[in-house]
Amino acid sequence: MRKEVGEKGWNDLKTNDSWATFKILSEFVMGFERMSRIGPCVSIFGSARLKPDNEYYQLATEIAGKIVENGYGVITGGGPGVMEAGNKGAHLAGGTSVGLNIALPFEQHDNPYIDSDKSLDFDYFFARKVMFVKYSQGFVVMPGGFGTLDELFEAITLIQTNKIAKFPIILVGTQFWSGLLAWINSTLDHQFHTVSPGDIDLLHVVDTSDEAVDIINEFYAKYSLSPNF
Repeated sequence: MRKEVGEKGWNDLKTNDSWATFKILSEFVMGFERMSRIGPCVSIFGSARLKPDNEYYQLATEIAGKIVENGYGVITGGGPGVMEAGNKGAHLAGGTSVGLNIALPFEQHDNPYIDSDKSLDFDYFFARKVMFVKYSQGFVVMPGGFGTLDELFEAITLIQTNKIAKFPIILVGTQFWSGLLAWINSTLDHQFHTVSPGDIDLLHVVDTSDEAVDIINEFYAKYSLSPNF
C-alpha cells in the first residue's frame, strides 16, 4: 500500500527539489566552461555492451581515427563498448578525446582513452545531452540500445523543430538500422502521416568509415565551414 505523505513530508520534498536546482546549475556551468574550450567535435554513440572483438567496436575505432585526421575531436559518453572504441580511435590518432560520463548503477565506468582534462561527470542525463548537442558538429550513431535511440531521436527532434541548426546524423550499419528506417517510412510516414516526408532525409546510413567522414566533410564544405570555425 502506498504510504501517505503528510504536509511536512511534502514540504521536505519541495525543499529537496529546490536545492536540487543548484546541483543541476553546477552541471551546466561546469559543462559550458569546459566544453567551450575543446574545439569542433563529432559525437559517437552506441552500445556500452559491445566488446573489442565486435565488428562495430572496431569500426567505431576506425571512424574516430579518421574523424581526428580530418580536424575534429571526438565526444563519447565516456563508458565502455562503442564509447570506449570512439575514445580509443581518437586517442590513438593523437586527437581530442572527450568523455561525458554519467553515474549509473551498472555498465558505466570511465574508459582509459579519454584525455585527462576532458573527462566530465554528470548525474543528470538532460544536462549531459545538452553538452552533446551544443558542442557537436555531427552525430555518428553506431548500433545500440535504448540510450542510443534516445540520443538519436532527441537530435532529430531538435533539428526538425528548428531548435538547433541542422548537422549531419550518420547511422552506421545498414543491417542494424534498416528495420527501424523501414518502419519510420512505412508506418510513421506513409500509413499514419505522423512525420513529414522529408524528415527521414535528416538521416544518412553508411557501412564504412570513409562514407561516414565524407558525409561530415561534404556537409561543412557545402556551407563553406571547416573544423576551425
